[in-house]
Amino acid sequence: MNLISSSANIPKVFILPLTEAEKKAIKEKVINALRQAYDPEIPVNVYDLGLIYNIRIKDDKTIEIDMTLTAPGCPIAGMVVAIVEATVQEALGDEYKVKVNLVWDPPWSPERVTPQGREALKELYGYDIVSEWLKQYKPSET
Repeated sequence: MNLISSSANIPKVFILPLTEAEKKAIKEKVINALRQAYDPEIPVNVYDLGLIYNIRIKDDKTIEIDMTLTAPGCPIAGMVVAIVEATVQEALGDEYKVKVNLVWDPPWSPERVTPQGREALKELYGYDIVSEWLKQYKPSET
Protein backbone atom coordinates (compact mmCIF):
# COMPACT_ATOMS: atom_id res chain seq x y z
CA MET A 1 0.00 0.00 0.00
CA ASN A 2 1.45 3.36 -1.08
CA LEU A 3 0.77 6.02 1.55
CA ILE A 4 2.75 8.73 -0.23
CA SER A 5 0.67 10.72 -2.65
CA SER A 6 2.12 12.53 -5.63
CA SER A 7 1.75 15.82 -3.77
CA ALA A 8 3.80 14.61 -0.79
CA ASN A 9 6.88 16.54 -1.99
CA ILE A 10 5.06 19.85 -1.85
CA PRO A 11 5.83 21.58 1.44
CA LYS A 12 2.80 22.65 3.40
CA VAL A 13 2.86 26.03 5.10
CA PHE A 14 0.95 26.38 8.32
CA ILE A 15 0.31 29.81 9.74
CA LEU A 16 0.18 29.82 13.49
CA PRO A 17 -2.26 32.37 14.85
CA LEU A 18 -0.74 35.37 16.55
CA THR A 19 -1.42 35.63 20.26
CA GLU A 20 -3.33 38.61 21.63
CA ALA A 21 -0.09 39.82 23.26
CA GLU A 22 1.69 39.65 19.88
CA LYS A 23 -1.14 41.52 18.17
CA LYS A 24 -1.09 44.18 20.90
CA ALA A 25 2.69 44.66 20.54
CA ILE A 26 2.39 44.90 16.75
CA LYS A 27 -0.45 47.41 17.04
CA GLU A 28 1.66 49.57 19.37
CA LYS A 29 4.48 49.52 16.79
CA VAL A 30 2.01 50.48 14.06
CA ILE A 31 0.63 53.38 16.14
CA ASN A 32 4.16 54.59 16.94
CA ALA A 33 4.96 54.50 13.22
CA LEU A 34 1.74 56.33 12.35
CA ARG A 35 2.79 59.06 14.76
CA GLN A 36 5.83 59.57 12.49
CA ALA A 37 3.73 59.93 9.31
CA TYR A 38 2.45 63.34 8.26
CA ASP A 39 0.21 64.78 5.60
CA PRO A 40 2.67 67.26 4.00
CA GLU A 41 0.03 70.00 4.27
CA ILE A 42 -0.77 69.54 8.00
CA PRO A 43 1.91 69.64 10.72
CA VAL A 44 0.20 67.02 12.95
CA ASN A 45 0.76 63.28 12.47
CA VAL A 46 -1.96 61.19 10.81
CA TYR A 47 -2.75 59.23 13.98
CA ASP A 48 -3.26 62.21 16.29
CA LEU A 49 -5.10 64.08 13.56
CA GLY A 50 -7.69 61.28 13.71
CA LEU A 51 -7.21 60.06 10.15
CA ILE A 52 -6.79 56.40 11.17
CA TYR A 53 -10.11 54.57 11.43
CA ASN A 54 -9.01 50.97 11.91
CA ILE A 55 -5.90 48.80 12.24
CA ARG A 56 -6.31 45.08 11.53
CA ILE A 57 -3.54 42.62 12.26
CA LYS A 58 -4.00 39.29 10.51
CA ASP A 59 -2.40 35.99 11.43
CA ASP A 60 -0.44 35.96 8.14
CA LYS A 61 1.25 39.20 9.31
CA THR A 62 -0.72 41.41 6.96
CA ILE A 63 -1.47 44.78 8.50
CA GLU A 64 -4.50 46.57 7.07
CA ILE A 65 -5.01 50.21 7.93
CA ASP A 66 -8.20 52.09 7.09
CA MET A 67 -7.59 55.80 6.92
CA THR A 68 -9.27 58.91 5.63
CA LEU A 69 -8.19 62.44 4.80
CA THR A 70 -9.49 65.77 6.02
CA ALA A 71 -11.06 66.48 2.62
CA PRO A 72 -12.23 64.11 -0.15
CA GLY A 73 -10.77 66.33 -2.87
CA CYS A 74 -7.26 66.26 -1.41
CA PRO A 75 -4.86 66.62 -4.37
CA ILE A 76 -2.11 64.64 -2.61
CA ALA A 77 -4.24 61.73 -1.38
CA GLY A 78 -2.04 59.15 -3.12
CA MET A 79 1.09 60.67 -1.62
CA VAL A 80 -0.32 60.59 1.92
CA VAL A 81 -1.33 56.93 1.56
CA ALA A 82 2.15 56.10 0.21
CA ILE A 83 3.80 57.95 3.12
CA VAL A 84 1.71 56.05 5.67
CA GLU A 85 2.34 52.69 4.02
CA ALA A 86 6.10 53.26 3.71
CA THR A 87 6.45 54.56 7.28
CA VAL A 88 4.63 51.58 8.80
CA GLN A 89 6.39 49.10 6.50
CA GLU A 90 9.79 50.48 7.50
CA ALA A 91 8.92 50.25 11.20
CA LEU A 92 7.72 46.64 10.95
CA GLY A 93 10.18 45.24 8.42
CA ASP A 94 9.79 42.90 5.47
CA GLU A 95 8.24 40.10 7.50
CA TYR A 96 4.96 42.08 7.41
CA LYS A 97 2.80 43.21 4.50
CA VAL A 98 1.22 46.63 5.01
CA LYS A 99 -1.90 47.65 3.10
CA VAL A 100 -3.53 51.07 3.50
CA ASN A 101 -7.15 51.55 2.44
CA LEU A 102 -8.45 55.06 1.86
CA VAL A 103 -12.03 55.33 3.15
CA TRP A 104 -14.48 58.22 3.25
CA ASP A 105 -17.23 56.90 5.50
CA PRO A 106 -17.69 58.32 8.01
CA PRO A 107 -16.34 61.67 6.86
CA TRP A 108 -13.50 63.08 8.95
CA SER A 109 -14.27 65.87 11.40
CA PRO A 110 -12.13 67.66 14.01
CA GLU A 111 -13.89 65.61 16.71
CA ARG A 112 -11.61 62.71 15.71
CA VAL A 113 -8.43 64.57 16.73
CA THR A 114 -6.76 62.93 19.75
CA PRO A 115 -5.93 64.96 22.88
CA GLN A 116 -2.25 64.95 21.78
CA GLY A 117 -3.25 66.23 18.34
CA ARG A 118 -5.39 68.91 19.88
CA GLU A 119 -2.47 70.11 22.01
CA ALA A 120 -0.21 70.16 18.95
CA LEU A 121 -2.77 72.22 17.03
CA LYS A 122 -3.11 74.64 19.99
CA GLU A 123 0.67 75.12 20.04
CA LEU A 124 0.73 75.73 16.29
CA TYR A 125 -2.20 78.10 16.01
CA GLY A 126 -2.48 79.60 19.50
CA TYR A 127 -6.04 78.45 20.12
CA ASP A 128 -8.10 75.27 20.27
CA ILE A 129 -9.33 74.87 16.70
CA VAL A 130 -11.35 71.78 17.64
CA SER A 131 -13.26 73.70 20.30
CA GLU A 132 -13.87 76.55 17.86
CA TRP A 133 -15.11 74.12 15.21
CA LEU A 134 -17.47 72.51 17.72
CA LYS A 135 -18.87 75.91 18.74
CA GLN A 136 -19.46 76.86 15.14
CA TYR A 137 -20.69 73.64 13.56
CA LYS A 138 -21.94 71.29 16.28
CA PRO A 139 -25.35 72.15 17.74
CA SER A 140 -25.47 72.17 21.51
CA GLU A 141 -27.59 69.51 23.14
CA THR A 142 -29.38 71.76 25.61
